[in-house]
Amino acid sequence: MVVVMGAEATDEQVAAVVDLIEDAGGETFVSRGKHRTIVGLLGDTERFMALPLAGMSGVDQVVRIGKPYKLVAAESRPAASVVQVGNVAIGRDSFCVIAGPCAIETEEQAMSAARAAKAAGSHVLRGDAYKHRTSPYAFQGLAKRGLEILAQMRAETGLPVVTEVLHTSDVDLVASYADIIRIGARNMQNFQLLREVGRTRRPVMLKRGLSATIEEWLMAAEYIAQQGNEDIILCERGIRTYEPMTRNTLDLSAIPLVHRLSHLPVFVDPSHSSGKRELVAPLALAAVAVGADGVMIDIHPHPETALCDGPQALTTEELPPLVAEMGRVAEAVGKSLARQTPGLSAVGQ
Repeated sequence: MVVVMGAEATDEQVAAVVDLIEDAGGETFVSRGKHRTIVGLLGDTERFMALPLAGMSGVDQVVRIGKPYKLVAAESRPAASVVQVGNVAIGRDSFCVIAGPCAIETEEQAMSAARAAKAAGSHVLRGDAYKHRTSPYAFQGLAKRGLEILAQMRAETGLPVVTEVLHTSDVDLVASYADIIRIGARNMQNFQLLREVGRTRRPVMLKRGLSATIEEWLMAAEYIAQQGNEDIILCERGIRTYEPMTRNTLDLSAIPLVHRLSHLPVFVDPSHSSGKRELVAPLALAAVAVGADGVMIDIHPHPETALCDGPQALTTEELPPLVAEMGRVAEAVGKSLARQTPGLSAVGQ
């Protein structure tokens, strides 16, 4: 159960709601977002329903939610979320393409990929300065130098950027460069990191964990939302199953299911799910067909020399026809490629 406060609700009105609930033996948590404040209730729901909450000053509505995740549940919002990233609106009505190098290796490599992504019609650039790698001997990223190159990618193309953060100690630094902060699959249940990015007020992309259930994924998103940040984009990237022919098994059923359970937009990563370049295009098209709100695709000017995940990266020449084809499929299912909003720009440095 949650109490949604009106947009103009004062601190005193929020405090009055909290006091009434706690006097009735309940516990509360207050989530203060950019657009609304929500008071979550823990305890005897039937007793809370008998309280005069709906008629209190500053209260917009009282919503009974039976799910363990409350702020990201579909019932907590009358309409699906739209996450504004720079001049791109990410939501259910359009389809967004994120493309770029899996890892920033050199300035030349990253800028070449960024220019190609822009020319192909991508809306957001990806590029990681920090990498979680299975082997401690694999390329771990360029750290701050990679973030500086990421800023160059944005400056030249005008596109917003998304990059991964691995540690709580790096959140402020990454947030100073990124338009979207990404939480990778291996950190999906790093709860302290989730809380930390929830405090940044930067949009957050949350990847599904390697073996996470959908409910666990949504509960991870709840950690971010509870800190007041509901600008969350979910990303299905495949889960670990018994099948060894692909890196992971892409769960396309998660997209329409999460759309029913939550108000958050849902993306698909066809690159990391399959690990195979030849599967990226068909999986991306399938993602569009089942209603995904966007895809995130790895590209590289020379995948054969890539320091990270070369076998899954499209060449820069392979991206434009795929974006065009995704646009046609999007139109067939009632969407269109996202449009940029004039007058808005990327929000990082």
